[in-house]
Amino acid sequence: MFAAQNGLKGDPRLKGISEAIRVVPDFPKPGIMFQDITTLLLNHKAFQDTVDIFVDRYRDMGISVVAGVEARGFMFGPSIALAIGAKFVPLRKPRKLPGEVISETYVLEYGTDCLEMHVNAVEPGERALIIDDLVATGGTMSAAIRLLERAGAEVVECACVVGLPDIKGQCRLNGKPLYILVEPRGIDWRSMLGLSG
Repeated sequence: MFAAQNGLKGDPRLKGISEAIRVVPDFPKPGIMFQDITTLLLNHKAFQDTVDIFVDRYRDMGISVVAGVEARGFMFGPSIALAIGAKFVPLRKPRKLPGEVISETYVLEYGTDCLEMHVNAVEPGERALIIDDLVATGGTMSAAIRLLERAGAEVVECACVVGLPDIKGQCRLNGKPLYILVEPRGIDWRSMLGLSG
């Protein structure tokens, strides 16, 4: 679900957030239109608006865990967690956490990757929100869901600042809701992906 579909359509904050995200052509490889949220972080108002929209949505949902996906989920997750009275749990790449971890491997377009979380960071029955900057195919987010569920958490929702509306990433999220603030700028995703309609 996009923020615009959740009663925020026409909200000037969404336009400001979208415009604050720099589009970098051909990064990290030719043909990619990279959605650079670091420029959003430099814009105090757009950054605050982004956090505020997420906080307004999750404040009364009984969430006790905000899990941030490395690395850009770390930029939004702690602020959201503090504002809603939840703990922040980093989901990291392999060999980045010093304690005992549980791991979840997932498939990428060319190869595999892995997310890890500290053992006992999440207690069984806790209600969790997963946050990242962008969702495309949903592979990383799906691995994050599996990792938290293996620890006994209930994943309430997944949230991203930017989402590709025509890629069915949410189909890989095991039925979990996906909340997205804005669509990417600078590219026609439908034609790039060969989608009609």
